[in-house]
Amino acid sequence: MAAPARASGGPGLAAVGTDEVTDAVMDASRALVAVAARSLAGVADDVTLPQYRALVVLATEGSQSLSELATALGVHTSTATRMCDRLVRKRLVRRRQSSEDRRAVVLELTATGRDLVDEVTDRRRTEIVRIVARVPRDARETLVSALSQFAKAEGEEDVQ
Repeated sequence: MAAPARASGGPGLAAVGTDEVTDAVMDASRALVAVAARSLAGVADDVTLPQYRALVVLATEGSQSLSELATALGVHTSTATRMCDRLVRKRLVRRRQSSEDRRAVVLELTATGRDLVDEVTDRRRTEIVRIVARVPRDARETLVSALSQFAKAEGEEDVQ
């Protein structure tokens, strides 16, 4: 089967088709995954990438029920339960009784969990600063706009 035709036209931005944008985002995604992996490498003995994602959700969204966390991570509740069991044993997350419903359990970061998220975030930011410094100054405004629109399209416009 032939590859889909790419939009053709002049050198202007309007001529860039979905395939070109998708290819560029895929390239950027690979670079960002590499940055994320390197920033997590220092704590890899403590947490896996999926566990780290759970910590980030708790750090950004605050306390969550198990079902809310599972939904945010896109996993089954049983998977989130096993993941949180491990994070509780590592003292990165704590379970507490909900103040609104004594039968409900709420998950929240411990100070150690918050420190781990902050450490990884700082490492990732340092790497991204290094990369952005190599982007030509006249391309940075376009980069900010494009990345902001991409994040907005995914529903992440308010996440820092």
